[in-house]
This record gives sequence, structure tokens and C-alpha cells, in this order.
Amino acid sequence: MKVVVIGVHLRADDVEPLATSLPACGLFLSGVEVPDEQPLSDRDLLVRAGRVRQQLIGRATFIAVRYGWAVSSAADAASRCAPMAERWRALLEDNRDNVELALKVVAAKRVGRPDRNDFESGAGYLRALHASTRAAAADPEFREAVERRIVPMCEQHRWLARDDASLELAALIRREKLPDLERAGAALKSEMRAVPFLLSAPWPLEVFADADQQ
Repeated sequence: MKVVVIGVHLRADDVEPLATSLPACGLFLSGVEVPDEQPLSDRDLLVRAGRVRQQLIGRATFIAVRYGWAVSSAADAASRCAPMAERWRALLEDNRDNVELALKVVAAKRVGRPDRNDFESGAGYLRALHASTRAAAADPEFREAVERRIVPMCEQHRWLARDDASLELAALIRREKLPDLERAGAALKSEMRAVPFLLSAPWPLEVFADADQQ
């Protein structure tokens, strides 16, 4: 039997009984138990893990890990966590009352992907590809509205270019402000009817934790 890890938590009661809890370096990993022979790509397992993930963030803030990390025992979990345990504990203590939000929007300005045949080296192509991604930009009027309606209620925020066609605002917001966020999102939708976007929360710490270093 193995445990597919979902997240890193500050306390055991943040996890139990919603998921399997494994102690690791003074923290606790949440996960779902699966037989060793079951592939991690199994659709039912993916759905199950996603459902548990949503239940866990409804209870307490945790650090998400990239899907596919599986451990076989508490000792295995501890050895994997040891290099990051101190940093993770600090993040969880500092953000006990915060969750992440994500606002995704199609870029108003985009630069086409470079043609690999135009470059003599792979390094040059990768630099151009990276530049084309970063060149994507939100509609200025929409971004101003987001900065006015959403950003002031956040603890931290970052604009991220996910690809050459879309951007994302990732932010930390206090749980108590989620009803205010819902109202702000409705007002933004009413104000910017011509710009399709998706605003969602709460999410575990991910952008602001870089937990998938494991």
C-alpha cells in the first residue's frame, strides 16, 4: 500500500478524518491510500484525490504538492520532507488564515510563438519562447479594474503569464474576506462584461509556496 500525497499541513486535525495523515518532521502529510499496483494516472484516483483536496482546503490552509508524489511509510515521508520542513512550517504558521485565489484571463496582447527553424541554437529558441510568453498582457482597463476591486483586499499578489495567450492573478487573501471577494468578482464581471475571466478561491498554498520542489 502507498499513500499519494495531497498536501503538507500544520496539524493532524487539519487532515483527519478527511484523509490519511502521515507525521513528517513535525508536520503532517495528507494523502489517499492506494494499492501498490494501482497506477497514479488512474482516472478514479485522480477524481478521488481532487475531491479530498477540496475538502481539506475547506477545513484549513495547507501547502499543495504536485500530484504524483507517493510515499510508502512515515519514515519515507519524513526523509522526503526534511529539506523543506523548516520553510514549510514557517509558511503554514504565517498563512494560517490565508488562502490563495486565482483570476485567469485571456491576454489582450500576445506575441506568436517563435519558429524553431529561425534559430541556430536551442538556447536562442528557448530565450525567444520565454520572451513571447512574458509579452502577453491583460487589457489595461481590465487590469486597472482588478487592481482597484480585487488587489486591495489581498495580502500579496502576483501577475503571472501562463502562456502566450493567458494571464493569471495569483493572490493571498484572508479566509474571512472570501465573501467580500465573491461580491468584488460579481462587480468586476458587471463592469467588464466584454472580458471573459475566471475567479476562483479558496485554494491551498501553491504559487506562494513552490511546494513541488520535492
